[in-house]
Amino acid sequence: MHLLVIEDDARLVRVLRRLLTQDQHIVESATTAAEGLELARDVALDAVILDIGLPDRSGLEVARTLRADGSTVPILMLTARDAVSARVEGLDAGADDYLVKPFAYDELLARLRALGRRPPPRSSLHLAAGPIVLDEAERRVTVDGRDVALSQREYAILECLLRRPGQVLSRDQILDYAWPYGAALTPNTVEAYIHLLREKLGPEAAARIETVRGMGYRLRAG
Repeated sequence: MHLLVIEDDARLVRVLRRLLTQDQHIVESATTAAEGLELARDVALDAVILDIGLPDRSGLEVARTLRADGSTVPILMLTARDAVSARVEGLDAGADDYLVKPFAYDELLARLRALGRRPPPRSSLHLAAGPIVLDEAERRVTVDGRDVALSQREYAILECLLRRPGQVLSRDQILDYAWPYGAALTPNTVEAYIHLLREKLGPEAAARIETVRGMGYRLRAG
């Protein structure tokens, strides 16, 4: 995942950067609200870890500003306050989840994984990348104007990739998007369907679905 940590505790930032990087995440960091907002607007992110107490503006204000800007990036709010009212305030400001300090790193990872498995909001009826166009209203896929017949799972995988162009999606993220919860699957299920999808899209379009070794898949948008 590509993560942004907005936290004014320099020691905590160093620890999180080290641990998250060791777990193969890409980590950006900011110690002020202003810097964090600038990064959040400029970088394609999978999640924001946001401290509620920042020196220049409240983390609540940062969350509200991101949502007002139209950002749908998942936000995990960090705070030292454990009161129910504080948690409600954070969620009402636009946070997706809430973690009270001090916290266990394993719990932070679990909450990030849960946020990463949530499907992105469905806001557009047309998704496109180069010659590939997906029409949600008609559930139709075309490549250079040519209709491509996809199975339900192939269509869902392509939709998942098109909704996060340029971002690496793990196999678990794709599975959670394209299959019902509890479905009996083999470890190679995603690889097999990606192979079928590439064959149906044709060489030029298929080349846009890039395999990121050890991490998952990415759709090249440009």
